[in-house]
Amino acid sequence: MSIPTNPGRPGPAARPSTVTISGYLLYAVAAILAITGLLSLVTIGPISDVYSESYAGTELEGTESFVVVGVIATLVVNILLAIGLAVLAVLNLKGKNVARIITWVVGGLGVCCLGFGLIGSSATSSFGAPTTGDLPDPAEIQERTMEALPGWYNPLSMTLSVIALLALLAALILLALPASNEYFRRAGHGGGEPPLPGGSYPGYPQSPGAEPGYPQAPGSDPGYPPAPGSNPPPR
Repeated sequence: MSIPTNPGRPGPAARPSTVTISGYLLYAVAAILAITGLLSLVTIGPISDVYSESYAGTELEGTESFVVVGVIATLVVNILLAIGLAVLAVLNLKGKNVARIITWVVGGLGVCCLGFGLIGSSATSSFGAPTTGDLPDPAEIQERTMEALPGWYNPLSMTLSVIALLALLAALILLALPASNEYFRRAGHGGGEPPLPGGSYPGYPQSPGAEPGYPQAPGSDPGYPPAPGSNPPPR
């Protein structure tokens, strides 16, 4: 006897393209963050030299050590964010609604940070803090820093930041579309999960004492009345 299919359970939730593309975009943002963090190591030497020369003999002598700490901290944060986004991408592709909510929170903060970072980078060359005492002009330090860095660094860093911002924003929007909502709703309700061994199948009544999970033929079980015109089974 063949085991009947389970008509009471929904089939596996087909993952829409919106969730798939969002997951790949999160992977891309994670890769960009890791690359950007590693590229920041290139700036330690030139920036440290510029700050050391600029603040030598002033009350802020030794500021270059804080610059090094800041670059390393940025690298660590970027790597952690990259790992977190990659993990969230995997969970989103599996239909975990909690991961989608966390992605909106983390991604929203990431969009703000990337946006403010781009605004700050573009405005740094136009605005500078006033010079006080024997301290050098911040605008001059910024100019010397730009000249000390490799010529490819700033254009590449700016391009990667713009791509990461747009990709992260698109990934968050895709997760909020109706197709994505339906996918996470069905996945959250266990769509596509097979019934447990020995469990009953909806739509098939089970007679008392019968083995669960298999329907019984009419007339062969005490739980069913005899067919019209047939002799009742002996007792």
